[in-house]
Amino acid sequence: MTRFIHDKFAKDYLEELLKDYGEVKASEKVSGEIKEIDVLFTPAKQQSSNIQILGLLGRFAQQPAIIEPYRNPASTDEICDCILKLLEIKALLRREAKANKTKLQDLEIPKLWVLTPTISETRLSSFGTMQKAGWLSGVHFLPDALRTAIVAIHQLPQTPETLWLRLLGRGSVQSQAIIELQALPLDYPYQKETLELVYNLRENLRVNQELEADDRELIMRLEPLYQRDREQAKEEGRQEGRQEGKEDLILRLLNRRIGEIDASLIGQIKGLSIEQLENLGEALLDFSSVADLETWLNQQSI
Repeated sequence: MTRFIHDKFAKDYLEELLKDYGEVKASEKVSGEIKEIDVLFTPAKQQSSNIQILGLLGRFAQQPAIIEPYRNPASTDEICDCILKLLEIKALLRREAKANKTKLQDLEIPKLWVLTPTISETRLSSFGTMQKAGWLSGVHFLPDALRTAIVAIHQLPQTPETLWLRLLGRGSVQSQAIIELQALPLDYPYQKETLELVYNLRENLRVNQELEADDRELIMRLEPLYQRDREQAKEEGRQEGRQEGKEDLILRLLNRRIGEIDASLIGQIKGLSIEQLENLGEALLDFSSVADLETWLNQQSI
């Protein structure tokens, strides 16, 4: 049961990270015996340089990609099934190109990235995998004609470049990635959205009676982080409430003192800090016209 919870988390998470850079289709069906691709990604024609923020995952997304994340170590049969899905997609693209009387370009064919938390050297050898120059350890390529790589998440170096993939690992690998995610600046891209998805995963796991040791450990590790972030959110809400209250009071006092204020000045006032609002509350007692307010606001921006 928990595998399906983790599967949904992985799909939602990858869709959240990639949606700004192209078309993401989760659980895309392909022909044959109705197989589903976990994530089928088609990059936008004008690719944003911001994709570099996703590190190694962003590198995968520079061209069409099939991403198949596994919660448990991917078996030989599961990897073969992924390759079969890729071949079916390639066959479909060839048929479409033939019908349109166009030539299918190599760059239009997706590459397959199988994400597995761990994998044995024996299994890697059975697929004839190899390391490629310019790629991080942990990314194991099959022969070029298969357009496939197996990503062993536990072998990825612990660097910012691999953070977004290590969050899909297990045990200590995933826990360490969550710690690194939480340590990022509050305005760091995708930090807030990812933490919310992780907390949703925590809630979904908590309602299950039979949890694996990894899941119990994940819940325990997330508990203090979750509580701290919720307290921080409450405090920010209180601060927001105080800010809005002061803004409303200042605007009412200004309307009484100097009359109606236009929208641009209201916008400037709403952009003031609490300290500046308090200073404005004192200064407005000496205002006699809108010009006095404009002069005061201009001084704040100097």
